[in-house]
Amino acid sequence: MEPREIVRRTLEFDAPPRVPRQLWLLPWASIHYPNELAAIRARFPDDIIHAPSFCRTPVPHSGDPHVIGAYTDEWGCTFENIQAGVIGEIKAPLVADWSDLDKVRPPIEALTVDVERVNAFCRGSDRFVLSGCCARPFERLQFLRGSENVYLDLGSRPPELFELLGRIHDFYRKEMELWAQTDVDALNFMDDWGSQRALLISPKQWRAIFKPMYREYIEIAHAAGKKAFMHSDGYIADIIPDLIEIGLDAINSQVFCMDLEQLGAQFAGKITFWGEVDRQHLLSEATVPEVVAAVRRAKAALWRDGGAIAQCEFGPGGKPENVWAVYETWEE
Repeated sequence: MEPREIVRRTLEFDAPPRVPRQLWLLPWASIHYPNELAAIRARFPDDIIHAPSFCRTPVPHSGDPHVIGAYTDEWGCTFENIQAGVIGEIKAPLVADWSDLDKVRPPIEALTVDVERVNAFCRGSDRFVLSGCCARPFERLQFLRGSENVYLDLGSRPPELFELLGRIHDFYRKEMELWAQTDVDALNFMDDWGSQRALLISPKQWRAIFKPMYREYIEIAHAAGKKAFMHSDGYIADIIPDLIEIGLDAINSQVFCMDLEQLGAQFAGKITFWGEVDRQHLLSEATVPEVVAAVRRAKAALWRDGGAIAQCEFGPGGKPENVWAVYETWEE
C-alpha cells in the first residue's frame, strides 16, 4: 500500500497496515549526526512531505534562519540567532508602537504559487503531501508586535490589535484558499498555544479570538476535499475538544506535556495525534529501553485502528539511537 493511502486510512481510522511516519529535522541534527541521520532516513522514510511553493515571484527574505546572525523573513520580521542549526528570536519587533502599524506588509509574493508545478509535484509522489504554506496568526502577531506587547494587548484589547490580526488573517485566508486549489492532500497551519502546564491565554479568550480563524482554515480545506493538519506545542488539552468540534483532522502536539492516558480516554478515535515523542527529556536524556516503553505507552493510549502518526523532531540534544528506537517501536 502506498504511503498516501496509509496516511489517509490512518486519518479515517480504517486499519492501515502500519503506522505512518514523519521525521521533523532542524539543521542541528545534520550538523552533529550526519551519518546517523542518513541511516534513519534510509530505514524509515517519511510518508508525509510538504510541497514546494514554486512561487513565480520570489518571496522576499534576507539571511539564513539557521545560522548565527540576523535573518529577516517574508513579513520583514528580523530574528537574532546565537546558535547554529536552530531558529533565533525577535528582539526588535516591527510594530513596537501602534504608530508603526503601516509598516506591516503581507508577503503577497507568496500568492504567486505555480499551481501546475505543485500539481505535477503531487502526481510525481506516492506520499501524502501537505501544503507549502502554514498560517500562524498568533505567532505572526508575536513576531510583528513582540510577545510582551501581545499579552498586554490581549489584556487591554485596543482596536489596533484587531486591525493587525485582521490583516494577518486576511492574508492567511487568501493563502489557504490558493493552496486549496492545488492537488495537495492536506492544508496545514500552526500556533504554539501551550506553556509547560497550561494555555498561554485563557480558553475563553482563545475561543473568542482565535478559534473562529482556525474554523475558517479547516472549512477551506474540507470544502476542497482536503484534510486539515495543525501543530501546537505545549499543554493544549483544554482546547482539543474545540479543535475536534471545528473538524480538525490531525493535531501535532507535545502529548507528553499532558496526561497521555487521559488524552486517549477522551479523544482517541476522534482526532489523529500527529506525534510527537517528548524531545525535552526522552529523546535527549532517556535510555533506549525508556524510549521504547514511552512509544508503546503512546500507541496503547492513542491508536484506534488509526489515529496516530509516528512523528518526532530530531533537534538540539536529541540522540540518534533514541530517534531510531522511536520508529522501530512504532513498527512493532
